[in-house]
Amino acid sequence: MTPMEKIINNSLVRYLREVREELRKVSWPTQKETRAYTILVIAICLAVATYFGLLDWALTSAVAALLK
Repeated sequence: MTPMEKIINNSLVRYLREVREELRKVSWPTQKETRAYTILVIAICLAVATYFGLLDWALTSAVAALLK
């Protein structure tokens, strides 16, 4: 193995060890929290989509009324 290959392999091994160490520090959400956050995100997306849909409808109607 060439010196360059040793450096690359050592760097890769060190990187993977550091990644594993950091992942052990992560505070993963519980299944209940994940479900609650998912529902919250879906609800917010639906609310924003409804808002923009109504805004688009209102502005389209207003422009159509002005052009008549």
